[in-house]
Amino acid sequence: MGAIIFDAADRLLLVKRGRPPGMGLWSIPGGRLEPGETDEAGVRREVLEETGLRVAVGRLAGTVDRPGPGGVTYVIRDYLATVTDGVPAPGDDAADVRWCGRAELARLPLSDGLLAALAEWELLPPG
Repeated sequence: MGAIIFDAADRLLLVKRGRPPGMGLWSIPGGRLEPGETDEAGVRREVLEETGLRVAVGRLAGTVDRPGPGGVTYVIRDYLATVTDGVPAPGDDAADVRWCGRAELARLPLSDGLLAALAEWELLPPG
């Protein structure tokens, strides 16, 4: 699961992956659920680990299927979230973290399908 987080200037929070899969690519913060963990708890934990931010988790924004190793398919549920506390700083497997407008999204190497999913869900930053 992942978190789609905007700041007051309508910029999207992205993390640069520091480890495989997706090392060097920019994506929204997120990851795998731990056993017994709810989506909401997982989103809060992953965002805190990767960005140092505490968030309130909102509605489901959308779901995507992504191929994984060995023919596995990952079902990824992305949620809207709002920052409640903290200052963004890379942590855990994130090499960097930044707020991005639409023009920056077009220039960054993004995770496969991220831009298309955000567009489909009408969640691209304005501009």
